[in-house]
Amino acid sequence: MKHLEILLLELFLQIKNHLVKVVCFFLVLFFQNGFGQKNVEHQKLIWYGYYINLKLNPNWKLNAEIQERHFISPVKQHQLVVRTNIERKIINNWSALAGMALFLQSPNDPYSSSNLMVPELRPSVGFANFEHFGKLKMNHKYQLEARFFQNQVDGELVSGYSFLNFRFRYQLGFDYPLLKVDDSDKIIIKLKDEIMLNVGNQIVKNTFDQNRVYLVLNFVVTPKLAFEVGYLNWFQQQKSGGNYYNRDILRFSIFHTIS
Repeated sequence: MKHLEILLLELFLQIKNHLVKVVCFFLVLFFQNGFGQKNVEHQKLIWYGYYINLKLNPNWKLNAEIQERHFISPVKQHQLVVRTNIERKIINNWSALAGMALFLQSPNDPYSSSNLMVPELRPSVGFANFEHFGKLKMNHKYQLEARFFQNQVDGELVSGYSFLNFRFRYQLGFDYPLLKVDDSDKIIIKLKDEIMLNVGNQIVKNTFDQNRVYLVLNFVVTPKLAFEVGYLNWFQQQKSGGNYYNRDILRFSIFHTIS
């Protein structure tokens, strides 16, 4: 009898083409509308991240991360992120993932007088896949997450969480080694693009949630330690439908692998 993960993967592969078509459909609608009648707010941020990859055995990994995200001008916190997931290799180059994230969300306006940080819980499931084309590595990541926000009354946090919506995420990435020493990659250039779509009864005007484009240089210090410096453009639609955030983000990340 097949493992549950393999059955789920086979089902996912059957609907993957339909999901890709849906994503392409919304992208076409989004770009056809143009930017002439949209209100776009530009912001600048810095993200710092520390990522741990714990290899339990050849088939199981535990991934964890913590990120601090803040505005540059003025300097003010935007988000604090703590995320963990368990990853299991299924077949060939496919893996299944399940995890949970905690977001502490400050106001999106760095000039806001409010210091309220709203906790958000995000359980998620997904699949990851990679392929090699010579030196080029292509990555795919499909993820579905549910979003639960802590309740508020008159601008103050109260007990309990409320479900807001589901969000589908698809990320396409490319890795290419720029420098190799003794057959080991030392500098890798990475390009990623991720689109996110909202689904739920409360989603009216922002089915398209956001798109992120990320260009980075990865420096491998040892097989267990690497760091990245890169630029991320985060384009996000607000609930109103006609207003957008266009964020320029400088990212610094440390990656630590433990066997």
